[in-house]
Amino acid sequence: MGNLAVRGIRGAITVAENTAPAIEAAVRELLTEISVQNDLDLDNVACVFFTATPDLNAAFPAAAARRMGWQRVPLLCAVEMAVPDALPRCIRVLV
Repeated sequence: MGNLAVRGIRGAITVAENTAPAIEAAVRELLTEISVQNDLDLDNVACVFFTATPDLNAAFPAAAARRMGWQRVPLLCAVEMAVPDALPRCIRVLV
């Protein structure tokens, strides 16, 4: 096997409100920007890990990614730690 570089791309976005449409819009914006800025080819993505702050529970971020066409990429969602004074309504992603 040749030299294979494995890289992680990190991003985050805040969501205006805890609704499924707002979460989906934020995920679309976040993944689109990550894809454009990094010239991302989904065939080269091993997996995507999403976290959301505890105040976002109206929808799974991964469901928005699936609707965007991220069908063959393993996706996982988790809840961030509830740290006092942390940034509210935030979705983070590691690609």
